[in-house]
Amino acid sequence: MAKHKILYICQQIMPYLPETEESKLCRELSQAMQERGNEIRTFMPRYGCINERRNQLHEVIRLSGMNLIIDDDDHQLIIKVASIPSARIQIYFIDNEDFFSRRAVVTDENGAEFEDNDERMVFFARGVLETVKKLRWTPDVVHCHGWFSSIAPLYLRKVFNNDPIFRDVKIVTSLYEDRFEKPLSSQLRSKIEGEGIVDENISIIDNPSYENLYRFVMSQVDGVIAGSAAVDAKFLDEARAAGKKVLDYVSPEQDGFYDNYTRFYDELF
Repeated sequence: MAKHKILYICQQIMPYLPETEESKLCRELSQAMQERGNEIRTFMPRYGCINERRNQLHEVIRLSGMNLIIDDDDHQLIIKVASIPSARIQIYFIDNEDFFSRRAVVTDENGAEFEDNDERMVFFARGVLETVKKLRWTPDVVHCHGWFSSIAPLYLRKVFNNDPIFRDVKIVTSLYEDRFEKPLSSQLRSKIEGEGIVDENISIIDNPSYENLYRFVMSQVDGVIAGSAAVDAKFLDEARAAGKKVLDYVSPEQDGFYDNYTRFYDELF
């Protein structure tokens, strides 16, 4: 089996957030692929509920300091890093005072989704890709986990597509039972069009529901993985019909579970 350079863009990873199906898989998949000889880089947002002292996060000065413009506003990009000693892997964190200082993830204390989640996920995706460019590290595979990372394939295909770092990359998205219920900002289309993302099918996100966002995103990826048994089968059926490589849900308790991912990555090339 081939060795790959894999970029993981994750919405959540344990132990930095509580254990869920998604946070556990992102944590263990990063370790499993590294142990199989792949070179990995793993990113997640530095949500304000993450205790920096307890988790020993520290800023990477050489990677920080860039400003990203989101909807005509400047936002400073701060990069932090921490290690999971038991796994011998590093996690990079995308941080910004405007988007990630609140002590929550994607909803407030009453369970209401943040009105600026669209800009937060755009900042996260762009922050990851700009940081990878600064690292001068060329991934073979970019694997996005969770809807908060879902916008990254659009940037890879429409903004960074001619960059030597990302030009030949294969893109995978994993779907989970993590949907948002309220549509994102109705201005999402105009915000990302202003960044150079233009596509004949972009009108689908005039109503930026979870379903419409993923239908648009899946048109840009090479592979789709069901990370949860609860993933709506219609997404997988639509991906297959569009000629995408699909990995159906497999229980992590199954023997050789991570070998499924290794084979899936190999078959993208």
